[in-house]
Amino acid sequence: MSASTSNQPLQVQRYLYGALIMLVAVHVIGTFGYHLLTGGRYTWFDCFYMTFITVATIGYGEIIEMTQNPAARMFTVFIGILGAGTLSFLFSTVTVTLVESDLNGTLRRRRMEKMIKKLTGHYIVCGFGRVGRNVARELEATNRHFVAIEENLEGLEAQREKSPGLLYLHGDASDDDVLLGAGLESARGVFAVTGDDSRNLMITITVKQLNPAIRVVARCQESRNVEKMKKAGADAIFSPDLTGGMRLASLMVRPHVVSFLDEMLKSEKRLRVEEVAVPGHFPPTPLGNLKLRSNEYVLLAVREKLDWVFNPPKDYELKPGYVIVAMASALGRQELEASLLEMIG
Repeated sequence: MSASTSNQPLQVQRYLYGALIMLVAVHVIGTFGYHLLTGGRYTWFDCFYMTFITVATIGYGEIIEMTQNPAARMFTVFIGILGAGTLSFLFSTVTVTLVESDLNGTLRRRRMEKMIKKLTGHYIVCGFGRVGRNVARELEATNRHFVAIEENLEGLEAQREKSPGLLYLHGDASDDDVLLGAGLESARGVFAVTGDDSRNLMITITVKQLNPAIRVVARCQESRNVEKMKKAGADAIFSPDLTGGMRLASLMVRPHVVSFLDEMLKSEKRLRVEEVAVPGHFPPTPLGNLKLRSNEYVLLAVREKLDWVFNPPKDYELKPGYVIVAMASALGRQELEASLLEMIG
C-alpha cells in the first residue's frame, strides 16, 4: 500500500476534527457577538440559541430584537453564511470519513469470511502474483472453488475488480490464523506459489503442521531448494527451469502432442485430463455396469495402488481407492463424480 493511500484516513480524520472545531467556534463567536451587539440585554443562553437557529436554519423567528440594530442584522448574515459553510464542510467530511473508513470494505470482508467458512473441498492459493493468478484461472475454468491469500492489497483489489466473485484474504500465508481463516481444515489442497522460496518453504511447513493430510504443491525457483521443499512436506514441486526445459524438448520432439494439449486448453469446452477418485465406500463394480458414457468425458485409464490400467475393458472391476483418469470438461468431471456417488447411496 502506498504512503499516500495509508495517510488518507489520518488526513480525513484531521478534516473531521477541524470541522467540529469550526462549528464550535462559530457558536462561540455568535454567542459573544450577539451579547456584545445587544448591550447585554439578553442572556447568554438567548444569544447561544439565536446563533444555533441561525446556523441550523431552523427558522423559528428572531428571539433577539434586531429591528433597530443594523449591526446585529449584518452579524446574523455573517453567522448564517459562516455556519452554513461549516455545516456543509462537516457533513461532507462525515460522508468522506464513512467512505474512507472502508465501511463497504468491512461489509464485503465479512461477507467473504462467511462464504469461505461454507467452503469444503476447495483450494488455497498462497501468493497471487502471475503464477498464482494463472493457477486461479485454471481452477475457475474447471469449476473449482479457491481462496487467494496475498500480502499486496492493491494487487488483490485490482484483481477483484476484474473478478467480482474472487474470495481472498489479505495477509501472510505462512501465518496460522490466516491459513485457518482460509478454511485450511476443510480444504482439498494448498498452492505455495509466492516468488520467494523461503516463503513457500514456511507456508509448506505451517500447512503440514496444521493439517498433515492436506496436499501441498509448492513453487521452487532455485533447484537447490527442491530437496528442502520435499523434506518440509511438499507433495509436489513445480520448478520453472525443469518444467520449461521439458516443454522446450517436447516442442521439438513431439510438437503435435504439445499442440493438441494447447488446443485442448483453449477449446470452448475447456477439456482437461481430469482425475476422479473412487470413494472409500464404493462397492467393487465392473465398469460395464456403471455405464460411464457421456459426450462430456472419455475414460482413458485407471490408476490402481501401484499400477496403471489404460483403456480398461468393460469387465474391469473398479474398487475403492482407485483413481479414474479421463479427458473431460468441467461438467463431465461432475457427471463422473455423480455416477460414482450414486453407487454408494
